[in-house]
Amino acid sequence: MTADPIPRFPDGFLWGASTSAHQIEGAADQRAPSVWDAFTAEPGRVKDGSTAAVACDHVRRYREDVALLADLGVDAYRFSVSWPRVNTPGGLDFYDRLVDELCAAGVRPVPTLFHWDLPAELDWLRRETAERFAQYAAVVAARLGDRVTKWITLNEPAEHTLLGHALGVHAPGKRLLFDALPVAHHQLLAHGLAVRALRAAGGSDIGIANSHGPTWPASRESADLEAAEFYDVLLNRLFADPLLLGRYPEGIGELMPGDVAADLEVIAEPLDWYGVNYYAPTRVGAPQGAGIDFGGVRMPAGLPFSVREIEGVPVTGFGWPVVPEALTELLTAFRDRYGDRLPPVVITENGCAYDGVDDTDRIAYLDAHIRALHDALRAGVDVRGYFVWSLLDNFEWAEGYARRFGLVHVDFTTQRRTPKASFGWLREVLAAQQGGVSFGSRAR
Repeated sequence: MTADPIPRFPDGFLWGASTSAHQIEGAADQRAPSVWDAFTAEPGRVKDGSTAAVACDHVRRYREDVALLADLGVDAYRFSVSWPRVNTPGGLDFYDRLVDELCAAGVRPVPTLFHWDLPAELDWLRRETAERFAQYAAVVAARLGDRVTKWITLNEPAEHTLLGHALGVHAPGKRLLFDALPVAHHQLLAHGLAVRALRAAGGSDIGIANSHGPTWPASRESADLEAAEFYDVLLNRLFADPLLLGRYPEGIGELMPGDVAADLEVIAEPLDWYGVNYYAPTRVGAPQGAGIDFGGVRMPAGLPFSVREIEGVPVTGFGWPVVPEALTELLTAFRDRYGDRLPPVVITENGCAYDGVDDTDRIAYLDAHIRALHDALRAGVDVRGYFVWSLLDNFEWAEGYARRFGLVHVDFTTQRRTPKASFGWLREVLAAQQGGVSFGSRAR
């Protein structure tokens, strides 16, 4: 480690930390069931056989967690509202208390309305779910909108479509492959309807949290270039083009259900900002005729692309490549592709899985990615905020409790919270940023 100050970000830049309801809340007996409850009840679905019934026990310990946020010095806390909890009598009372606690601590509440925990009786294959989502958004806005001024509709519809409905490794566990495309469309429609519902309730400063990363072709051979282009459309443009351009990529719209042209008018409701969850780029080549493990997910044979290893770079404890400069590449490419149709950008998730409380690898990761974000800012990208994933170690979906993304270590037996070295490092970085001076060490 050598002293090398982190550059100063503009005044008003929003620094935050993120979590999601199903991953931390626990208190499963106080809410209706979700698709994740059904999924984790099936043997073999979660690698360590665990569930999120207790998780971080956040519903009971939220005051302690808000105190951690205040100690960390973040401006904002991105959490998600559990739709199944809201569907339970008195379920919104918890979010009332949480929002009040955040406001009292001087931390801005930034709720995400959907982070994968769909009520068990609903199905994204049905258009009705999009309409039900808008109704739910209106209920939450009516209750919290007097204190919440920044909203996120959906989190990562790409992953929820791919992992939950195409490959079956996340809830609800469907293996539909390309027949899962209606799930993408109905989530995007739900977003547009929710934007309208939030605005009708007086809401403003509305965005979405989409996952994106650069797609790198395995070679300059035509077969690899074509496969990489297909993958990029599927994971990036399928979810950005309708929102920002009001149209699907060529050849996609005709595969979607319903009156697509009319739906796109709803989907493309103007956004106040665009959220990007960034973790890594993906190297993609022509099909290789066999399945391949990718980021802990077994990709089946028969797809029109194959995911390849990115060699010569470090990896996280999850095996994901660490390529901070690809964040700069992604944001400048978005700026070039969408031009003035791209609203201000907020990094709504960025983080890494590593074990241990003395987590110098996480410090190095965050240090490098914050610098890469500043490089994008200097290149002319209008970036307004950065949220670390995650505040707490949590239930990491199909991985169970084996992957630790938190700035705070959680002992899942005792529920004891222990801030990691990265927590202290980021606290000092944020104090320096807010104090108008530079701070930080670049990891070599």
